[in-house]
Amino acid sequence: MKATSKAQQKAAGAALSAKRGETKVGDLQGAAREMHDSMSEAELEDMASTPRKGKPERAPDD
Repeated sequence: MKATSKAQQKAAGAALSAKRGETKVGDLQGAAREMHDSMSEAELEDMASTPRKGKPERAPDD
């Protein structure tokens, strides 16, 4: 799954960092915490590696 916004991509990167033990899980907030708890490292890596160019800052509300 690819990130649909810059905010989603950043949250996935933060969750991935915590999943790898590079940052503390307790430092995560909001979507990053939820992603850490519910997604695998491979899923987070896929989402975090999405290029930001051309992405909106936030995903549109649908």
